[in-house]
Amino acid sequence: MRRAAKVDQNQAAIVEELRQVGASVEPLHRVGGGVPDLLVGFRDRTYLIEVKADQGTLTDDQRAWLAKWRGQAAVVRTADEALKAIGAI
Repeated sequence: MRRAAKVDQNQAAIVEELRQVGASVEPLHRVGGGVPDLLVGFRDRTYLIEVKADQGTLTDDQRAWLAKWRGQAAVVRTADEALKAIGAI
């Protein structure tokens, strides 16, 4: 049985900052299986972002998913890191 998806406390602030610079953001945290938390569109590009709390660590599923993914994916802890990941700053 799958556990309820956990959302890090900083995710809402990060989503807000991304949207303020004009990014579209779709939460993916309920997908599970190690898939990153956010699907972000910015300047005609698509980004996958895993949000971690300040001292948060990746789960085994997240590490495995990121290891096999052949596209862009970033792990961020702050809004500034998220903005840098999409090239907004």
